[in-house]
Amino acid sequence: MTRGVWKGPFVHPSLLKKVDKLKNQTGRKPIKTWSRNSTVIPEFVGHSFLIHNGKTFIPITISEEMVGHKLGEFSPTRKFSGHTSADKKAAQEGAKSTVKSPPGAAAPSESKKPKEPAAPAKKDKK
Repeated sequence: MTRGVWKGPFVHPSLLKKVDKLKNQTGRKPIKTWSRNSTVIPEFVGHSFLIHNGKTFIPITISEEMVGHKLGEFSPTRKFSGHTSADKKAAQEGAKSTVKSPPGAAAPSESKKPKEPAAPAKKDKK
């Protein structure tokens, strides 16, 4: 459920104080915040924030397109390492098939092949 329109956007009060304090300064330092649920308001445009993702602080500079979104949307909490490529999958399957089986066991390639029916014996006519 969304927040009521009559309440307005949520912004942590200490965050508003920090932004108001930096408005008059020329050399702006990034604002360090843990408030991921604060909404980006138009007063934040042009300011830079360090948003905590649970482990580190991600540097973000607020632009006009970000207004209305939450600060936490710009600081991902999970690291995506990428999908496994087809080459890596083939190499893994190849490594599995080269594993030596115990003596007396059928080879992996033999167990996968369907058995062929025996050919009928030819009769010699004499």
